[in-house]
Amino acid sequence: MDRNTLLLFVGIGAILLLASLIGYVLKRRSGDTPNSVIDNLNARINAWWAMVLVIGIAFMFGKNGVIVLFYCVSFYALREFMTLTPTRRSDYPALVAAFYFALPVQYLLIGIDWYGMFTIFIPVYLFLLLPILASLGGDTTRFLERASKVQWGLMIAVYCISAVPALLTLDIAGYEGRNLLLIAWLVIVVQLSDVLQYVCGKLFGKNKIAPLLSPSKTVEGFVGGVALATLIGALLCWITPFSFWQAAMIALMVNLLGFAGGLVMSAIKRDRGVKDWGHMIEGHGGMLDRLDSVCFAAPIFFHVVRYWWT
Repeated sequence: MDRNTLLLFVGIGAILLLASLIGYVLKRRSGDTPNSVIDNLNARINAWWAMVLVIGIAFMFGKNGVIVLFYCVSFYALREFMTLTPTRRSDYPALVAAFYFALPVQYLLIGIDWYGMFTIFIPVYLFLLLPILASLGGDTTRFLERASKVQWGLMIAVYCISAVPALLTLDIAGYEGRNLLLIAWLVIVVQLSDVLQYVCGKLFGKNKIAPLLSPSKTVEGFVGGVALATLIGALLCWITPFSFWQAAMIALMVNLLGFAGGLVMSAIKRDRGVKDWGHMIEGHGGMLDRLDSVCFAAPIFFHVVRYWWT
């Protein structure tokens, strides 16, 4: 990691340390009285410590470390997605192809920097292959729904998430060797938007923005969280190849995409009758509960940067 990356992690560590101190003080002041908001806040802070530590270790190993990290993230995210959706015996060939062929090949293509293939491998070739494999069993019961489920899982958990390490393949003039910071910027901005929407919603939220999909989301929380995260993204322009205003516009774009992604993933969860995708991360639910916004923001962000800055 270069000097700017180290400074960024030091700054994140200082912010998390301050957040942990605030959470500790709030918990002490509440005494033995249970407080779901404070408990949720402390759980989120603890989970962030763990996530920053894991990402920091991956960054120390450079491109290969980041690719391996997100390969594991995609595997667990795909597992969570498939666990919550019903399968039949005839789906097994498609599931095997998704986990043990599509997933490793997608990250291998990113590792060897084959842009022309890793951008179409899943949305074109696997999109056609998976229903073919599912049809070989001859089971037509809810076939379209089952085939779509595997396709959607692969798109969200593998294709979309793999766009994050794919940022390391971009050759940006004057930004050589600093692409790790681009990943850090994307993750920080999108995740801060989620956190700030939650905080603003708790402090000022009155009007539900999508009560049937996500009852906790409010208009005030959405506006406040997106606005603050966009400002932070603009202020962090020094770690990106963007100017202040360019960073602000792109931050607004990824925050809006992240919010939309959260609504889509909430709709899927409501359809399956669950609150969280899993319980892998204490205070955050499952892997997909933390990555739903990144899933929708990362592919668009990757192609915007590739088109305009390479």
